Amino acid sequence: MSDDETDTAAQDAGPAPSVRVTVRRSGGFAGLVRTWRVETHTPSTTPWVDLIDRCTWEAGPRHPGPPPAGADRFTWDVTAEVEGRIRHAALTDADLAGGWRDLVDAVRASDPRGLGARTQPES
Repeated sequence: MSDDETDTAAQDAGPAPSVRVTVRRSGGFAGLVRTWRVETHTPSTTPWVDLIDRCTWEAGPRHPGPPPAGADRFTWDVTAEVEGRIRHAALTDADLAGGWRDLVDAVRASDPRGLGARTQPES
């Protein structure tokens, strides 16, 4: 399929979903807070939707209760909005595995300086 055919197919499928993902990490050395964000309204949203759907939003954290003991541990707040549907999860380092790790890593790679500058996951 040529690029022109891909563009036409995307237009025929209707508007692409708007996607916004924010990852906020707190804790660690000196309790610093870092935030990364991606936002897109283009056909490139499909990889983001796939990453978001792989997370266990309804299941909650794998390790409920207080975070594991130890100095300099991170906590992660992940918020995803797809077509106006907002999902949020608060995770510990121990929870950050599987789909969660993939999503967080993709957002951080796409916005390495925390400026919300990129709109596509890095391959």
